[in-house]
Amino acid sequence: MLDIPTASVNWQGRSVLVTGAGGFIASHLVETLVNQGASVRAFVRYNSRGDPGSLAQLPPAILNEVEIVAGDLRDLPAVQRALRDVTHVFHLGALIAIPYSYRHPTEVIETNVLGTLNVLLAARERPGTRVIHTSTSEVYGTAQRVPMDETHPLQGQSPYSASKIGADKLAESFYCAYNLPVVTVRPFNTYGPRQSARAVITTIITQALTQNTIRLGNLDARRDLTFVADTVAGFLCAAQTPGIEGETFNLGAGMEIAIGDLARQIIALVGKPVEIVQDLARLRPEKSEVQRLFSDNRRAQECLGWRPRVEIKEGLQITVDWIADHLGLYRSAEYQV
Repeated sequence: MLDIPTASVNWQGRSVLVTGAGGFIASHLVETLVNQGASVRAFVRYNSRGDPGSLAQLPPAILNEVEIVAGDLRDLPAVQRALRDVTHVFHLGALIAIPYSYRHPTEVIETNVLGTLNVLLAARERPGTRVIHTSTSEVYGTAQRVPMDETHPLQGQSPYSASKIGADKLAESFYCAYNLPVVTVRPFNTYGPRQSARAVITTIITQALTQNTIRLGNLDARRDLTFVADTVAGFLCAAQTPGIEGETFNLGAGMEIAIGDLARQIIALVGKPVEIVQDLARLRPEKSEVQRLFSDNRRAQECLGWRPRVEIKEGLQITVDWIADHLGLYRSAEYQV
């Protein structure tokens, strides 16, 4: 288990729903909530294998405490049933891969926009239920100014980012129109154990551990990297802080690093010579490329009392060690979207 600080409000006896619970960040959130005494219902997308995604990697003692509900966010009755008797909804469910959104924009829009609408509609039926809605730094597009605060213009540079802009605005509208107690958190590039192979840090680490070359796309793009334990702590702060309904908060580390430099740091941690090769097949379309993300996290610090604690070298080492112990989960030779 990662070291995630105990939040100021006791979760003992509280019932919460986590959508997208089979995902990377959500699985850590589920684990932390269980450890802090919450009764957790995990909404995962149905598949015929009964595969709960990253939840399968939780310790059995934790997983046995989780009520897993399979369904689809696009199915309103399924979402309504999942929301019964909960005090908080952590809405992380989404299709998040940008390359996938180029190929399947309809599915991405339906899941991310209609799915969010269904969560908001179901929450509206249960007065007092706080919704912690998950945004993404991708809604900002490439930086027009840095650091990027919550008033930075929104730019839909991919179908995925456009879908999340739509979802964010729906959450905002339900607060304004119905006084729904919704808080939006906007993680920047979260990384850590259990992350899928489609993410850049996992891509770099798996290749560095298993091959003599790392194939990457844009080496000059700059990202703001936040360790998953810090991101989860931000979700918990957003769930518990009074008087912040209708607000949006960046959850970024407040730093930036070029992908090429990141790869070199990871190679140094892996401890063997690895060549970095640019692969044109991994480049985004030119106008869709987000060249720079750099978070201004002052509002989260001031209003939520949140600040990132894990330095990048420490977080990368934890991630390298975990992936090295779980290489069987990854297909390092393939470019996964």
